[in-house]
Amino acid sequence: MLSIDPSSLSERDNYKFLIGSIIPRPIAFVTTKSKEGVLNGAPFSYFNIVSSNPPMISLSIQRSLGRQKDTARNIFEAKEFVVHIVDEQNVEKINKTAANLPPDESEIDLANLTPVQSTKISVPGVREAKIRMECSMEHYLELGGSDTPGCDLIIGKIVQFHIESDIYKNGKIDPRGLAAVSRLAGNYYAKIGEIFEIERPK
Repeated sequence: MLSIDPSSLSERDNYKFLIGSIIPRPIAFVTTKSKEGVLNGAPFSYFNIVSSNPPMISLSIQRSLGRQKDTARNIFEAKEFVVHIVDEQNVEKINKTAANLPPDESEIDLANLTPVQSTKISVPGVREAKIRMECSMEHYLELGGSDTPGCDLIIGKIVQFHIESDIYKNGKIDPRGLAAVSRLAGNYYAKIGEIFEIERPK
């Protein structure tokens, strides 16, 4: 077995080890709105649950040469965003939003996604997602070096759930109906695949 000190590696090598090891990763498609009113959308796979009481999620947005991405800047300024679950039906369109557009251009328009008004926040979501979560920013932390932070860690509190009624059965979300996709390394994604059950110890 290899034993490697991450401090001896480049950022790119650490990135490859992380995305190749921590799989599959859920994908958040995040919509935000700039001060100029441009609706921004981008997918992120450094994303997960933080707490259910209160309901909170985490989102880590990597910087490029110390520069904030549009999503991180918009969340920091507006304190609001919408998280959508990426699924088999919308993944092709969501993938288009990963394009590197200037801040005054909308990835939502580029991918031909349909904005839908939120209930409790001013940032719209998109209709093409079976699940979307309206979020308010609870915590914002710059991580990395003091001179050039490497990423922006955001904790969001979910203030409203929107769930397609067809996938909500017997008080639970049907994983096959949701058909979420996950991120692997490179250009690879994964579907849910085989589902099995193991009883938890009492």
